[in-house]
Amino acid sequence: MNYIVFDLEWNQSPGGKKYSNSRLPFEIIEIGAVKMNEQREVLDVFQRLVKPQVYNWIHDSIHEVIHVDYKDLADGVPFPQAVEEFLDWCGEERVFCTWGNQDVMELQRNMKYYGLLKKIKGPVTYYDAQKIYGICYKEDPCRRSLEYAIDKMRLPKAQEFHRALTDAKYTGEIFKRLDMQVVLANPSIDVYQNPKTRKEEIYLSYPNYDEYVSREFAEKEKVIKDREVASTRCPVCHLPAKRKIRWFMNNSRAYESVSFCQKHGYIKGKVRIRHTDEDAFYAIKTLKRIDEEKAEEIREKRDSLRKKRQTKRQSEKFV
Repeated sequence: MNYIVFDLEWNQSPGGKKYSNSRLPFEIIEIGAVKMNEQREVLDVFQRLVKPQVYNWIHDSIHEVIHVDYKDLADGVPFPQAVEEFLDWCGEERVFCTWGNQDVMELQRNMKYYGLLKKIKGPVTYYDAQKIYGICYKEDPCRRSLEYAIDKMRLPKAQEFHRALTDAKYTGEIFKRLDMQVVLANPSIDVYQNPKTRKEEIYLSYPNYDEYVSREFAEKEKVIKDREVASTRCPVCHLPAKRKIRWFMNNSRAYESVSFCQKHGYIKGKVRIRHTDEDAFYAIKTLKRIDEEKAEEIREKRDSLRKKRQTKRQSEKFV
């Protein structure tokens, strides 16, 4: 089994969101990757420039960061060819590794646009080196930049950042130095290809929290009413926990709750509802132990939001 440490660069509509293609808001323009064996030794590298088909000019902010001109991309290969070559190079026995949680999703979204999504079986399990770096270096939940991590680990900076192959190499250098026990205990799962049925629902248990990904629902309102979505179990003993604060929607449009386990104390629940490209909905739920002080903060947040909503409703009556 090999580790495929990869990085993508992508473009977006030069005219802004108003002119963006809703099916492909970010068009991949470069793929770079490093192949490592199980000892995390470098075996090979891969790089392709991709000729754009959707956006015919590079967005100014993108151009400033990656220093690639549209003329350079004109000599690239079409995305279907690039991704076919990339997957062939990866081989069957591999697991992806990236810096951050967006590249795996954008790869799949670009593949879906060209009718190639079936070539990657989802949901995709991978290693997020950015997240694992934060855990290893006690900076979790902060997400640090790749350059920050390189500097912190005192690794040489031989090339400029923000080119796909260069960033893949830097990520590989960090990845090979991470504690392997921590790496293996903290896989990530990308649910762009989300569960469709109850049988496909995902249950994951990490050292510090549990995560659950639900099946699809036709209506958003039905998601939080589902028994499994709304349930709260202790992430340590996995037994049902008694609800202390019922599910409520916070300012970020996610649902929160607080429950209590007799053995392991307070548990924070958080449910984020995701909207699929096909207008269906599913939930991602996390359950994590918290202390009494944090539980009280959540209670105060709920009460404050209730008062604001009550005040708003009352003011609307007099309008």
